[in-house]
Amino acid sequence: MLWTIAGILLVLWLLGMIFEIAGGIIHILLVIGIILIAYKAIKGRASG
Repeated sequence: MLWTIAGILLVLWLLGMIFEIAGGIIHILLVIGIILIAYKAIKGRASG
């Protein structure tokens, strides 16, 4: 599910770059998505 969210955020970010919609909101969501992916990867390695 996390990869789906990351993919959606990436698509929204690209659309925001192309059509210049939603300005900084898209960038904030992308950064949050990257942080969540990194957190899950680190947490998975620590428990695995």
